[in-house]
Amino acid sequence: MFFLFSKILSFLLMPLTWFFVLLIISWRTKEESKKRRIRIAAILLILVFSNRVIFDRTMRIWEINAVEEPKEGTFDALIVLGGLSSYDPQLDRIQFSRGADRLLQAIELWKKGVAKKIIFTGGSGSILHDDILESDKIREYLKKIGIPDSVMIYENKSRNTHENAALIKVLLKKHSLNGKYLLITSAFHMRRAMACFTKEGISATPYSVDRYSGPWKLEFDYLFLPSAETLSDWNTLLHEWVGCITYKFRGYI
Repeated sequence: MFFLFSKILSFLLMPLTWFFVLLIISWRTKEESKKRRIRIAAILLILVFSNRVIFDRTMRIWEINAVEEPKEGTFDALIVLGGLSSYDPQLDRIQFSRGADRLLQAIELWKKGVAKKIIFTGGSGSILHDDILESDKIREYLKKIGIPDSVMIYENKSRNTHENAALIKVLLKKHSLNGKYLLITSAFHMRRAMACFTKEGISATPYSVDRYSGPWKLEFDYLFLPSAETLSDWNTLLHEWVGCITYKFRGYI
């Protein structure tokens, strides 16, 4: 129920959802002056949430900054949080999203000898297709590209960050990994991830990847032109805020 509730709440807070809500309200409003004010509010809403400067400044405050690349042999395990791929049953092929940086950075760190083990955690984040498990598909993919199973530890039951941390705790005990851990996830997600792992008593070093906030640019399109990509990126950030609030309410962080 909580899983479904968080999905619905995220949808209700999307800027486009509120844009269409305002349009519907204006359509049903009879008073012309009030109708005009509501439509102006809808336009301003879209202009604000499609402006890259506003988004970047907000995300820069929220994201946990990346740390310097660790030295060889520093950690016992790299913990990679899922939510970075989907599965196309028609082509029987895994498809990576922007969050794939989490896995790619982990593989690079492993190749450099930063840690001997990579733990990947991620089950199904889908409401309808809960039988397709991300960890299982990642395992198949990594075997195809030559990453040995002896390097990897997989957790395929979790559906959210809270469950990631809780089930990783069990895995760490099972595999007698009692040393240092590097937690790898997107910079925007690191606050909630670290809070969840701390709550479970797991002391990990954050390693932020996949930064959304870009550098300041003195360019006309960056400063003034609306961006559909920025609207989508706001959905990501708002979803994360919803996650933090609901996790706090549930006692997960």
